[in-house]
Amino acid sequence: MSSANGAKDNYTAKLRIKSIVLFVVMILLTIICLLPIYILIINATRASADVTSGVSLIPGNYLAKNFDTLFNHPMFVNFKPLIGFRNSAIIAGCATVLSVFFSALTAYGLVVYDFKLRGAAYTFILAVMMVPMQVTSVGFLQFMLKLDLGDSYIPLIVPTIAAPAIVFFMRQYLKSSFPLDIVEAARIDGCGEFRTFLTIAIPMMKPAIAVQAIFAFVANWNNFYQPSMILVSRKQNQLTIPMMVSMITSNDKVNDYGAKYAAIGLSIVPIVVVYLVLSKFIVEGVALGGVKE
Repeated sequence: MSSANGAKDNYTAKLRIKSIVLFVVMILLTIICLLPIYILIINATRASADVTSGVSLIPGNYLAKNFDTLFNHPMFVNFKPLIGFRNSAIIAGCATVLSVFFSALTAYGLVVYDFKLRGAAYTFILAVMMVPMQVTSVGFLQFMLKLDLGDSYIPLIVPTIAAPAIVFFMRQYLKSSFPLDIVEAARIDGCGEFRTFLTIAIPMMKPAIAVQAIFAFVANWNNFYQPSMILVSRKQNQLTIPMMVSMITSNDKVNDYGAKYAAIGLSIVPIVVVYLVLSKFIVEGVALGGVKE
């Protein structure tokens, strides 16, 4: 009896030590992730000379002055955050809706329908996922210019329908948590195929859709490469917020680092808000979508 109690105490002690170690590791990882954002916010409140003197964890009192410089200095005339927010919101919002909806539809087709080329189609989607945008960017730009779609948001929105990474995640989610019997029941009741997807599959996929919407929105909001390639005329009313921030940070004629950090901090506010609003779905969506087949 005493040996059994001793073994139980031993196991409890090991479990407690393991929990403490994991807790410490999680705290360290959290600090590593949040420290750059914290330093960014701190630098936005400091004077330019203080920023160049070294890293500090104590806020300064130059935040108002930095924003005044950012909005009123003649060298920062191209920085119009409201215009940038509007343009980025149009691109990121439309691209997120299209990529998530059509990726969910594609994943639904790969899981629900049994056809000969289903495995080959899924393999092709995975192969496309491994091709970086930079490899096809020259041909893509030439094609868009031939279609007279330069200086247009269409090439930044419509191609996002093809999102293989989102299809992969959605398929994993459906394979792990979507009962195919419910589709058969809907067919017996006379429900059409597309209506079944809209009224049954979409509500059941809400956690996965929310997670992928966060990732897609953040990726499209932060996208600098494609807009800078397509929006060749650099008209101010077309610039996205990353393009405006790039103009600020690359301007070597004004070395006001406090104002530059303020611009960067201002640009990430919308994605932080979106992330906080939808973050409750992340754990559930990742846990269900990450189940192995």
